[in-house]
Amino acid sequence: MSGFERERAVDRLEGLVDAVEDERMPVPVREVWALGDVALGLDPVERLDVYVTKDILLRDDSEPSASSADGDESDPETQFRNSHGIEGVGKTVRADWAREYPQHLRANANGHAAPEQCLAAHLLGDDEPIHLEVCNSSFEDNVTQRLRGAQLRDDYTQLLDPRGVCLWADGTRSEEAFRKLRESELALPTLSAALEMLGLDGDESEAAATELHAWRERQDGVTVRGDVV
Repeated sequence: MSGFERERAVDRLEGLVDAVEDERMPVPVREVWALGDVALGLDPVERLDVYVTKDILLRDDSEPSASSADGDESDPETQFRNSHGIEGVGKTVRADWAREYPQHLRANANGHAAPEQCLAAHLLGDDEPIHLEVCNSSFEDNVTQRLRGAQLRDDYTQLLDPRGVCLWADGTRSEEAFRKLRESELALPTLSAALEMLGLDGDESEAAATELHAWRERQDGVTVRGDVV
């Protein structure tokens, strides 16, 4: 897929927020942000960049399954280890979500249920040109965290584009944000200028922006990145 016409890109974001509002998610979601090209008002939007703030699942709030109510003592982790070969259901992702959407259950390289991969499978189509960032930290806090990490590692592909707009937070949709996206009303700086505002000097901000743009151009289809801070 080669990108979205602008109107369709905003429609896609609305559909994503609809899903977060109306459907059970693998983990609690607190924020949904759009960043990059769509926030800048570009048309077409080559890739849609989305940031989701999620909670770490400290206690699963799932309702007991019918089998548990009937006296089946096996816990969700055991059930899904046996049925899907995936560890951690009921610990890293909700058990009732996994029972309702087993087709979206995904594991990391160690065989444990991966919240960011599960969210991507639930929210996104297989070949959509969308990049999903998932973290337990809010977007604004993680922008600075990732900037520090990128500087320490000298790897600017790890940066978050700081030019974002919050679409949904703690159960409330921002109709004004969607209106501004549709009408291309957001006045945002270039990526290098935005990075300079965060403390990079001029040459470093230009180099960082170039590296991040090059990384984005190499991506294809759905990509997802999750981190915990």
